[in-house]
Amino acid sequence: MAVVATLATGLISMGSLATAQEPAPPAAEALVAGTPCTATAMACVDLVGLRAWLLQGGRVVRGPVPISIGGDGDASTPPGRFRVEWKNKDHVSGESGAPMPYAVFFAPGGIAFHEGNLQTTSAGCVRLAHDEAVAFFDYLRVGDEVQVHSDVAASP
Repeated sequence: MAVVATLATGLISMGSLATAQEPAPPAAEALVAGTPCTATAMACVDLVGLRAWLLQGGRVVRGPVPISIGGDGDASTPPGRFRVEWKNKDHVSGESGAPMPYAVFFAPGGIAFHEGNLQTTSAGCVRLAHDEAVAFFDYLRVGDEVQVHSDVAASP
């Protein structure tokens, strides 16, 4: 696998990484308390409750934090199990030209965690407030598992 890192731009990329959704977790996998995710996840997203967490070893290390997500149709945020593909601190959308600071890309179609407005929907990305976006960018590494759930909201 080729790994490319450019510190000046904050770009981190990993080649040859599968981007397909992974199968749903087996029923026997225990959920991390207060989240809809299993202990294998490093980042967890609840599309119903509009919250996200950072996890380590089956425990919450940050969150829940508020998020905004994609709208309906092609702009919806996809549920599934994914892996962090690459990161770019100063990313600008190739589609809209909009800034996507602290972008952590994890799903096909350019879906990422990044700093953004929590009051509007995105084009599929998971938007976070500034401090949260920085924390997700600093914490997550290429290859880390991200679980995105749309079936149930986690209990508080």
